[in-house]
Amino acid sequence: MLDITPSDVGALVRNGRLRGLPVGAPPQWRIDLDSVDDYVDGQAEIARRAALWRQSQEASFPELWGRGAVRHDD
Repeated sequence: MLDITPSDVGALVRNGRLRGLPVGAPPQWRIDLDSVDDYVDGQAEIARRAALWRQSQEASFPELWGRGAVRHDD
């Protein structure tokens, strides 16, 4: 689902960003699907905030004060 390597998934589990548990012998990891959804939602929020930050850094002074030409009319 995430298009990352198993070692990357293991790192996310060790860092607490995904929930999972080893099952069987030899152990195979089972990752909680809700934690994957939460992780993806969190990554999307980070990307959204970064885009807003970049956009705010490109704003012109007239845009900020409501006078003059506007470069971004969204």
